Amino acid sequence: MTGRTDRSGPGAFGDLALYGITVLVWGASWIAIHFQLGTVAPEVSVMWRFVLAAPVMMAWAFWAGERFIWPLRQHGRFALLGATLFSTNFVLFYLAGQHVTSGLLAVVFSIASPVTIVLGALLFRQRPEPRVVWGGLAGVAGVVLMFGPEIAAHGLDRAAVTGLGLAAAGTLVFSCGNMVATSLQRDNVPVRVASGFGMAYAATGLAVFALLRGLPITLDLTPAYLGSLVYLALMSSVVAFVAYLELLRRLGAARAAYATVLFPVVALAASTLFENYVWTLPALAGLCLVLAGNALVLLGGRKRASII
Repeated sequence: MTGRTDRSGPGAFGDLALYGITVLVWGASWIAIHFQLGTVAPEVSVMWRFVLAAPVMMAWAFWAGERFIWPLRQHGRFALLGATLFSTNFVLFYLAGQHVTSGLLAVVFSIASPVTIVLGALLFRQRPEPRVVWGGLAGVAGVVLMFGPEIAAHGLDRAAVTGLGLAAAGTLVFSCGNMVATSLQRDNVPVRVASGFGMAYAATGLAVFALLRGLPITLDLTPAYLGSLVYLALMSSVVAFVAYLELLRRLGAARAAYATVLFPVVALAASTLFENYVWTLPALAGLCLVLAGNALVLLGGRKRASII
């Protein structure tokens, strides 16, 4: 890894636009996931998501004229990308959502930021800048403050502990997926191509898994399920994943993963509109911490590390 200085810095308009797309689209996906839980097994719901998303992503890559022929070694990493970033992590969070509230899941998932920083340091010797570390910690502390009352209200019974364990495992898998994506980008594999192949392998793997477990391959035909499925497939999986993986290429894993800290903020805003969420002083203090941490991570300094 070599260092370089970008003339526009990490706070450039393009980076902020990609960051905004990632945060807004993925932040709203927490509500969409809620409508996926119920009659269809989580493994099957995630399978349908990428059955829809994979051909759209591949068509986008084809239209852009990107290379499709890759050696078998790269396909092994495409499959690993699918297993980490496009299947296992989602299934674990869908399962966790059956035991704990979405707010608590958001708290756990926000820890992806410091976990990704640690993994990047261990695997790629990406030494994080102190402000990135402090910004990530401030963001996580802010999210905990925002959801503290919800955590206190529901307690940590057996179901909650199960849900927390599943969510923690999903967060770790997501962070490992960031490392796989980083290694592919180091080999100059285009984001859309890697994502398209990864999604195709993920959908195939989930279909095989569901058949082996005897899970019915069903589809809920209610408007809520189908509408949320289309949103998750096209917006969350195609648009937002391309934006996020492009951020990963531009800013490095540590800064890109900070987007996970802001997801709960978007989820709370939606909850204010649709679920009558009431803001408290701890929640407002937490929001201030998240915004301060965000400023530290994205706007403090002009140098950034290249992962290519």
